[in-house]
Amino acid sequence: MTPERQSRRNPGAVTAAEFAAAGLYDPAAPNAADRLVLLQWLVEQGVSLEQMVHSLRSGALTGLAADLALRPGERLRLEEFAAQLGMPAEHIQRIRLAAGLPPAEPEAPVFTPDDAAILRAFQLGAELFGEPFVPPFARVVGSALARIAEAVISLYLVNVERPLVEASAGELALARANLEAMRSLESIPPVLEMLFRAHLENAIRRSRRARARAGSDLAQMTVGFVDLVGFTPLSRQLTSLELGALVDRFETEASDITTARDARLVKIIGDEVMFVAVDAAAACDIALTLVDRFRADASVMPRGGLATGTLLMRGGDYYGPVVNLASRLADLAVPREVLVTTEVVAEAGADGLRFEPAGKRMLKGFDEAVTLYAAGRALAPQ
Repeated sequence: MTPERQSRRNPGAVTAAEFAAAGLYDPAAPNAADRLVLLQWLVEQGVSLEQMVHSLRSGALTGLAADLALRPGERLRLEEFAAQLGMPAEHIQRIRLAAGLPPAEPEAPVFTPDDAAILRAFQLGAELFGEPFVPPFARVVGSALARIAEAVISLYLVNVERPLVEASAGELALARANLEAMRSLESIPPVLEMLFRAHLENAIRRSRRARARAGSDLAQMTVGFVDLVGFTPLSRQLTSLELGALVDRFETEASDITTARDARLVKIIGDEVMFVAVDAAAACDIALTLVDRFRADASVMPRGGLATGTLLMRGGDYYGPVVNLASRLADLAVPREVLVTTEVVAEAGADGLRFEPAGKRMLKGFDEAVTLYAAGRALAPQ
């Protein structure tokens, strides 16, 4: 009987000698005692020697128990999974790719019962909305979840693993923390569902207001871009912790300021944010408030561009000449300046705002010169 089979049948029978024979344990190593208690703990979690050896080769031994807890259950190969579902293997691969997951190797056992539920959900979507609309929606969902997954990893590494490493914690402490964090994921699905319903309610209300002025999948809105001048050279001077703190601050300010004014932060692209608002005055307030929040910071200086008009809504994003125009204005603005178009001025009005003429400019991609204004706060009466 091999050590691997023995460990599966009788976990308590795995000895230090068997760990050493498998290349998992060196009694002469400085961390020998710590490694042995880790291996014994892994056996208690039902992990086989074969799994430990494979994980050690990839440098993930302290994360092994958590990895196995992430997607438990029997794994099927693509052909087996397709037969079980009664669905063509090519269709399964297309949906996986659209959802941001790499194609499964034909002989690799990667599919779990949860995957069957996912595929059936997408199949229901195809019946409701039509087959051509499933891949684009899968891409949106996959992209959003991929970002959430990356954020979860970052949250763990910065707030859990790094303090343990800095405190010289042993391998067992790291493995326990990994598994505890993985088990805590069970609380996320109901939270995501509740948040999704709340966001959907807001999106429906915002969409109805915007579409009432444009119709169909078009929206009459103001789109804005704000970026940080000086971010690139500064990023080369800061430590990773300092850079992370600056990015977190910018993203937090942009998100809170935008949301508080009933607008939507569409995306964050490095040191630039894109947002949309049904109300042009609110859009101006968002950009100006972001500039104000960083006014005392000499190292980075925000600037922005706003344009109002008809936008095409697709996959949670917005497209069209108006979006391109707002982006061009942000690139054109000088530090701490917010440039806007005539349409923004007309819709925003003068309540609490002022607009100084900034001339006409020929912009890339536009045939005619665009009349510009610099937005600012209305001056208090003397």
